[in-house]
Amino acid sequence: MTVVLALGAAMVFGSADFLGGIAARRTTPLVVALGSQLCGLSVLALALPLMGSATHTPGDLLLGAVAGVFGAAGLVLVYRALARGPMSVVAPTTALSAAVVPVVAGLLLGERLGWQAIVGIGVAFGAVALLTREHGGGHRPRASTSAVGTSLFAGALLGVFFVFLHATSAHAGLWPLVGARVASISLLAAIVGGQRVSLSVPRRGLAALALSGALDMLANVLYLLAVRRGMLAVVAALTALYPASTVILAQTVLSERMRRVQLVGLALAGVAAALIAT
Repeated sequence: MTVVLALGAAMVFGSADFLGGIAARRTTPLVVALGSQLCGLSVLALALPLMGSATHTPGDLLLGAVAGVFGAAGLVLVYRALARGPMSVVAPTTALSAAVVPVVAGLLLGERLGWQAIVGIGVAFGAVALLTREHGGGHRPRASTSAVGTSLFAGALLGVFFVFLHATSAHAGLWPLVGARVASISLLAAIVGGQRVSLSVPRRGLAALALSGALDMLANVLYLLAVRRGMLAVVAALTALYPASTVILAQTVLSERMRRVQLVGLALAGVAAALIAT
């Protein structure tokens, strides 16, 4: 069940980032981040009663709030990088950076992985690199050093977000996400207000922004359920496969052609999931 939930989170995270990246090219990253966080509240409101009773503590809400601060900062940087650089570079760089932090944290916390899981994590990282490998040739898009650095930092912040969610009580239900969302919206609203950023969003970007926010919250729910059932390092590695859905969406929605190396990456992602699940 852990593997299914983690892979579900990866698929939904990739979809959310794809739509968020499209929206970020039509308005400012801050507005996309704030708007998507607000739109995700509807999903959280629907999911809370479905999870049944929960015994959360102030500590769970506080840990969630701290996670939300890191998550909001990481989200803004992700959208900024997606608006400036090629998605095929930003997505894997962010994914790998976001996975390394919780994998290392899980090992430091005493998690013991079997050799299959260790090999699977390595294969997963390789799959991400192949899935989003750029075209060769003279028309190859290049990402600036700034975009790559922003992606690495954004991924690290999102990794800390995952670690703090993992630290919450197993009986807290989805309430840590409530604390996270209240904190992230408050922080983003304060930044938008302080910088007097225009909140206008082009009509063509509204649907992408709203759906990105809803999918992002759904992915958070799936991740939290997965990490409650399995090891942090394993769940983080599986979630890092989310660029696979980004590539598939680019092929189907934007009519991009999937190349042979990306097909190999998809095959390796399946191998990685199988190894980690054993």
